[in-house]
Amino acid sequence: MTRNGNRWLRRGLLAMILSSCGVGAIAQEVALAGVLGNKALLVIDGGAPRTLGPGQRAGEVRVVSVGRDTAEVEIGSRRLSLRLGDSPVSVGATDGGMQQVSLVADSRGHFEAAGSLNGRAVRFLVDTGATAVAMGPATAQAVGIDYLRGQRSMASTANGTVPVWRVRINRVTLGGITLHDVDGLVVQAEMPHVLLGMSFLNRMDMRRDGSTMLLRQRY
Repeated sequence: MTRNGNRWLRRGLLAMILSSCGVGAIAQEVALAGVLGNKALLVIDGGAPRTLGPGQRAGEVRVVSVGRDTAEVEIGSRRLSLRLGDSPVSVGATDGGMQQVSLVADSRGHFEAAGSLNGRAVRFLVDTGATAVAMGPATAQAVGIDYLRGQRSMASTANGTVPVWRVRINRVTLGGITLHDVDGLVVQAEMPHVLLGMSFLNRMDMRRDGSTMLLRQRY
């Protein structure tokens, strides 16, 4: 491996994925360890790094596309995005068929993860103090939410009192968990993350063990 490849490998943090089949979960761990040109450097089930380009496959893992610091992969029928520097994310099904996601805190103790709103990629920050899934106007427009037609009110924030709009989000996805028709809030202030608030988290069983948080879908 080249020196540049080693540098990318050192920078890579695991993004672990467990895919499920039927009622029980068939576990497969995949890590995006680096990006070499148009190829992804993947570590699968703890084995030696594999360099795969779009369309190439290693077992059940197929690379769909590769970006500057991202890779989109398919495991079975499920498609997920991996990003260099993300906290590890585990996805799988419980014995009862409900989906679960495991998040690992970053160095600040925050739980961040890649996900999507209405099928558009976003960055989530878990926030149990937020009553709803909250975002800024630019994010709302990017995911197709006409927030100005929502119910307008005022809310107190760290930057003072600002206008907010209550909206409905058609689809919220985190790992293998997808919820429909979720309460959302658009805040008249740009936000670096989408806050994953209680309108999503209330439908989860949440368990924290040190730096790991497990979210298991209840309904």
